[in-house]
Amino acid sequence: MKGITKVYPNGIVANKDVDFSVGKGEIHAIMGENGAGKSTLMKILFGMEQPEEGEIYYKGEKITLNSPREAINYGIGMVHQHFMLVPSLTVAENMVLGIEPKKNNAFFDFDKAVAMTEEVSKKYNLAIDPKTTVENLAVGKKQKIEILKALLRGAEILILDEPTAVLTPQETKELFEELINLKNQGLTIIFISHKLKEIKQITDRLTILRNGRSMGVHDTKDISEQEISRLMVGRDVILEVNKTAANPGDTVLKIENLSFYDMANKPVVNKLSFRLREGEILGIAGVEGNGQGELVEMITGLKKATNGKVFINGQEATKLTVKGIRNLKTSHIPEDRMVYGVAAEGTIGENLISDRYDLPAYNTGLLQKVNDLVQKSNELIQDFSIKCDSQTQQVNMLSGGNIQKVVVAREFSSEPELIIADQPTRGIDVGSTEFIRRKLVELRDEGTAILLVSADLNEVMELSDSLMVMYNGEMAAYFEDASKVDEMELGMYMLGLKKMEVKEMGGAMGE
Repeated sequence: MKGITKVYPNGIVANKDVDFSVGKGEIHAIMGENGAGKSTLMKILFGMEQPEEGEIYYKGEKITLNSPREAINYGIGMVHQHFMLVPSLTVAENMVLGIEPKKNNAFFDFDKAVAMTEEVSKKYNLAIDPKTTVENLAVGKKQKIEILKALLRGAEILILDEPTAVLTPQETKELFEELINLKNQGLTIIFISHKLKEIKQITDRLTILRNGRSMGVHDTKDISEQEISRLMVGRDVILEVNKTAANPGDTVLKIENLSFYDMANKPVVNKLSFRLREGEILGIAGVEGNGQGELVEMITGLKKATNGKVFINGQEATKLTVKGIRNLKTSHIPEDRMVYGVAAEGTIGENLISDRYDLPAYNTGLLQKVNDLVQKSNELIQDFSIKCDSQTQQVNMLSGGNIQKVVVAREFSSEPELIIADQPTRGIDVGSTEFIRRKLVELRDEGTAILLVSADLNEVMELSDSLMVMYNGEMAAYFEDASKVDEMELGMYMLGLKKMEVKEMGGAMGE
């Protein structure tokens, strides 16, 4: 890719004169903060976006890519962060979507689809059962299908967008072995990631983007994690979380035999009990879809529990509204910032004060104290380093990292006694991640109780004082001291290969 420039209609320059090249049979990382232009550059290579300027050469020939179909025809495949699979169909049916084999040119040939799936999985040594329904598969297997889908369509270049975001350590290890095998067969892999340790582990070279421009290409073995961070962010980043030992006080959140049943009357959360104290970060680890999301939604009032009770500061909150729970000095960083975290069409200022516009400090009862609200918004923009033109800018004009900072600024500045932080740094850059993690530790040191749910194992292990693992809606393990557990052991509990006895969980259960 030569001199690629992409400007969106709203005036945001996503890529500016970027050069990018990748060789046959290499694993090449694209790194950069959120909003640095990584995904845009790859969407251009996959035909999803068209550049204003620049040229693409493939195998020495200049090409134009007007659609993903054209990219696939050239042998360029992309596995997106959010999988593009139909859960109710089998593996084989998902594999051939859009290129369905036909019997007598009329009917769908399922046996042929199975044979095609078996052939490609054997060729690339990626074993999968073609007749299994996709919704019954673990996340790692779903990702394997996405990779096989691209390979079936003749991909020679595979673009992987944050491929390990939702994998356990065991699944990540398996994926890396598979990628190295594909590389050895001559495939080219482009790997978009924020995870520095993984980049160092698996890639041959890396290209760093910052503010839409290339900061250069490096041989992975010749550059340190610290140097990669500095080039991405433009300053030195502290990669480790610095925190002292916790000094927990009284119980703030108490969960008693909490259950949630889905529409099929299956328990998604099953008789869960634990407590969280002031001045403590309790982390919840687990493969996504094991009840963590439903637990958070029950605590924050977004879902009603089927059975059991939630107590916040001694008051039962099981049946309270979202507003009632927030009035108990509870803050919530939701998993999906665009659905529950912000009003995307609203301004930054409106989003920052949406939880306090009705308070006496900002409202006389008849009129809002507009100047005070604007002043508060500007203070928060400054305190939380939100990169924007002004507080009147629409939230959806910001990068992912800055939208997350808007959510965090609002939630952290309301003097909370309990913070439910669900994937607080998902999909955001190194600089914003460091900032948010540091703020969480500061609030813990001030006595706030923090429940941290994260698919990022490093984050859970580094930030948590105590730690529990959820599997199948139940507590599979509890560690009073999170610093005494290692990644592989945690992965065993997350995959359901090990389970602790309840009596071992005394620290989380008792008063």
